[in-house]
Amino acid sequence: MSPAGTALAAAPAASLAAAPAATPSAADLLLWVGLPYICLAVFTVGHVWRYRQDQFGWTSRTSQLLEHRWLRWGSPLFHLGAFAVIGGHVVGLAVPAGWTEAAGISEHAYHLAAVSLGTLAGLAMLTGLGMLCARRLLTRRIRLTTDRSDKLLFPLLALTVLLGIAATTVHNVIGGGYDYRSTVSVWFRGVFALHPHPEAMADAPLLFQLHALTACLLFAAWPFTRLVHVWSAPVGYLVRPYLVYRRRAAAVRSPW
Repeated sequence: MSPAGTALAAAPAASLAAAPAATPSAADLLLWVGLPYICLAVFTVGHVWRYRQDQFGWTSRTSQLLEHRWLRWGSPLFHLGAFAVIGGHVVGLAVPAGWTEAAGISEHAYHLAAVSLGTLAGLAMLTGLGMLCARRLLTRRIRLTTDRSDKLLFPLLALTVLLGIAATTVHNVIGGGYDYRSTVSVWFRGVFALHPHPEAMADAPLLFQLHALTACLLFAAWPFTRLVHVWSAPVGYLVRPYLVYRRRAAAVRSPW
């Protein structure tokens, strides 16, 4: 190709590279900049307020003594699934694609592991949550201990998990695949880096957008629910000394 032809071919690419990014709309700024920071502020200030004002209520409010058969299976499934889901979100959203490629993990292998393991973890978490919700609805003694925060937490948590599973199933299992690391991950890291990219999240599919919005609302509700017990892991239990119980000897009566 002649130099003139090369210059003409390069001109469109140069103009596209120099073209400014689309200006986000007011709705995009509200949803993907304003709402996340409001929810994070409520999350932070709410925990401080809850700790200062309600330390005795800083608990999971376990009801194991009232019913344990459903809890025996539902609680481990929910908690193990939740830990796996959180770990998968940290790797998928906080770790850039270049880091995993530098570690020798191809994009195909990453997405295959993310979809398969993420689906299993989500189903385990959803199954455990379903058992815990059924236990709370069907057992009268447990139902009577349900307060207003539980009535907000359980539906919101279930909706967030369902939307995450639906987004993965529709776009990455049934559909042709969607690279959320080029949109959702960029927006997520930008929020915490104080350099948000609302246009990245605005281009994501609707199910991913709804999943992100419900997750933001879940973070805002977190400090006012039983989820605060997550920050009170009984680490000291592993190193504390054994508790020794002694039976009190019966008092010997004097014959006099």
